[in-house]
Amino acid sequence: MLVKETVIRPIGNSAGVSIPKAMLERLHLREGDKVYLRETAEGVLVTALDERFVRAMEALEEGMRSYRNAMRELAKK
Repeated sequence: MLVKETVIRPIGNSAGVSIPKAMLERLHLREGDKVYLRETAEGVLVTALDERFVRAMEALEEGMRSYRNAMRELAKK
């Protein structure tokens, strides 16, 4: 995992950090994309991944596997 130092800077009444262009490109991020901040034991994790969405998709996939035959029949209609 690449570690890059950055500085917290004032942005209006808030503060923010800048992410190097090369890192944004590797992570397929651009201006305007949402990121999520999570406090961890090691500090702050900044991620483009919304874990609630991931859990919802996992539940959907499990339901689709469990009810595969019913889904197939519904798709025919």
